[in-house]
Amino acid sequence: MTTTDAARRAGTPDTFLLRTTTGDGRRPEQNLRARLAGAFAMFRNGKSLTGLAILGFFVLIAIFADVLAPYSPTKVDNSARLQPPSAAHWLGTTHIGEDVLSQVIHGTRGVIVVGFLAAVIATVIAITVGVIAGYVSGWKSESLSALTNVFLVIPGLPLIIIVSAMFEEPPLVLIAAVLGLTGWAWGARVLRAQTMSLRNRDFIQAARANGEPLARIITVEMLPNLMALIAASFVGTVTAAILGLTTLSYIGVIPVTTYNWGTILNWASAQGAFGQNQWWWYLPPGLCIAAIGVALSLINFGIDEYVNPRLRSAGERARAMKKKGLDVNDAVTAVRPEPVREAGRTQENTGND
Repeated sequence: MTTTDAARRAGTPDTFLLRTTTGDGRRPEQNLRARLAGAFAMFRNGKSLTGLAILGFFVLIAIFADVLAPYSPTKVDNSARLQPPSAAHWLGTTHIGEDVLSQVIHGTRGVIVVGFLAAVIATVIAITVGVIAGYVSGWKSESLSALTNVFLVIPGLPLIIIVSAMFEEPPLVLIAAVLGLTGWAWGARVLRAQTMSLRNRDFIQAARANGEPLARIITVEMLPNLMALIAASFVGTVTAAILGLTTLSYIGVIPVTTYNWGTILNWASAQGAFGQNQWWWYLPPGLCIAAIGVALSLINFGIDEYVNPRLRSAGERARAMKKKGLDVNDAVTAVRPEPVREAGRTQENTGND
């Protein structure tokens, strides 16, 4: 009696599918981990690592601000007003004797909190709307696309000004929420376009034919292939949120009692520090804004180099030339010898002789 006959007598089907491994011999969870690890390979180049190091430095300052700050940001030293940097006050003091270094350190916390919280809110909304709008079709996709277009034209800064006017001291969470709710549309459009190109790929069609639910197709099959775009959208939103917060603080929309780098610049400008060349008051927060902008730009450049095949191949070629001791900017002219043609001419000359 064969196995097929026994299966027929038992009432079981002749053929059945037992899915224990993927096509490459790995289990599904192992394949998912490998794909996620490959998705975060964008952060392994030099630009991304440098940007992450600078950004991590500011994150650590924000976390341990109470320990790192030598004084309270509101502590007044009447004997040291508008003093340049010294051993007691490394970055000098304000017009009433407040320590500038302590204000910069405590101001880092507000910048980091608003930037990352706004980016998380915007990224979650962009993923939800963009991926679903790109995967489904018909009126559902068109409705989500129309919603994205509406939020594209909503100005963020005027809306924050209106919301801030409703509160005497608007919390940073509220400001981050408004920045996140008005900053997700661009990321959603990019994710929708990329999802529309992915939904017709073979592995998506195979998962759909295999009866996989929509949630699993999006989270397991699509999101690992969208991580580069998601990371770029997240970094861009962090940059926009930080610049928005510091700008609103500098122009006085956000109360000066909420310490961040923009409020320090606001106080310095109001007291004439720019005109009196009190550089220790306005230069440190300005350099911090520039440094975190450079860090986020380096991360974004690293992601672009990973995503764009031309930039990736150019970077690999430049690194290979540096290892060989060649300058990337030097012009190299290839000289190709032609021994065959010379040999032919020699034979012709011999025959003529």
